Amino acid sequence: MEIKEIYNLYSKHFLVDTDTRNIRKNTLFFALKGDNFNGNLFAEEAIKQGALYAIVDEELYKNNTNIIFVDDVLATLQQLANYHRKVLNIPIIGLTGSNGKTTTKELINTVLLKAYKTTATKGNLNNHIGVPLTLLSMTPKTEIGIVEMGANHKKEIAFLCTICEPDFGYITNFGKAHLEGFGGIEGVIEGKSELYAYLEKNNKSAFINPDDVIQVEKSKKLKTIPFINNLEYLEVNPFVKLSLNTNKIQSNLIGQYNYTNIAAACTIGHYFKVSDKKIKEAIEGYIPDNNRSQIIQKTENKIILDAYNANPTSMKAALENFETIKEANKTVILGDMFELGKTSLEEHQRIVNTVEKLHFDNCFFVGEIFYQTKTKNKQFKTFEDLLAHLKNNPLNLQSILIKGSRGMRLERLLDFIN
Repeated sequence: MEIKEIYNLYSKHFLVDTDTRNIRKNTLFFALKGDNFNGNLFAEEAIKQGALYAIVDEELYKNNTNIIFVDDVLATLQQLANYHRKVLNIPIIGLTGSNGKTTTKELINTVLLKAYKTTATKGNLNNHIGVPLTLLSMTPKTEIGIVEMGANHKKEIAFLCTICEPDFGYITNFGKAHLEGFGGIEGVIEGKSELYAYLEKNNKSAFINPDDVIQVEKSKKLKTIPFINNLEYLEVNPFVKLSLNTNKIQSNLIGQYNYTNIAAACTIGHYFKVSDKKIKEAIEGYIPDNNRSQIIQKTENKIILDAYNANPTSMKAALENFETIKEANKTVILGDMFELGKTSLEEHQRIVNTVEKLHFDNCFFVGEIFYQTKTKNKQFKTFEDLLAHLKNNPLNLQSILIKGSRGMRLERLLDFIN
């Protein structure tokens, strides 16, 4: 069946699902495959649960008139998403970067929602499956789309751009993330800059932070929209405070590093003619969740939970910011950072060295890589070892920064810190 024919079926309800545990009535079910699952097995079940049609790529499972056979389900999903993007013909903002992508995406969406009907990437569904699903979640009512694009290898951003065809782009930064896949920091810069290459080739525009020398250098061949110059960083203690013209904005985001994320959202809002008053309302009303820079007040301790993800760049920024916060007793709990390749131990040792220069009251390192570093502070090979220590030596009246890669799942500590 041709993409146009599948699109005609999709456009009856604008619904797509890939998991029979969450099937919606009148949806199109795409039977995706993974290393440990085969969606083809569930095509008939999807129809029984209310799917209008199921798309499969193994002819054995085409045993129902509502099951459509294609050569490749994933490729069909991606082609359908691109076809839909062309039909919608709305402004699409493409977003990538090493750190802060999801927070920046949420801020941009929050600001633009003050004046438009927007559709943005949910959570961090930002890969070769998530980007098509984001596009296909847009309906004829959507006025602006915001698409987050993630990558851990070169050529991935370039491919995602061919699916979502962004009209505008923004790269949050170029940091030490996914070094293993990109082959080092130069590979990161090259990979993320694929967004700029697409924008240049298609005569589109990039929002840029004029204080980021790499952004300025890599975007000099295309049309750029710099951060608006009537923004001013004021302070962080612990939340970022800034001014937009005469409007003081008190955000709910910690860390000076979040100022640029807010500035990007303000700039994009300004470009799309959202008023300063509405921008202020949006920024002040945004509260982070999902383990991203959350402040949690417990009975005895205050916790800054930043356990969604970590890499050397974001961890160093979080530590330096934590030092500036005006609190009497400070403890840091740091978990391993993943996907750093051959430089992994070296990068972990750099973080240890940074910590020891900052002189926190307590510091606990947890994970097999941090366990191999040289430090005067306490090290724990496993989460269970750290937990046992904290149970026997409970923390009291501390401000605690918890940060580590997603795989460390350090948010589990919340149940054991009072």
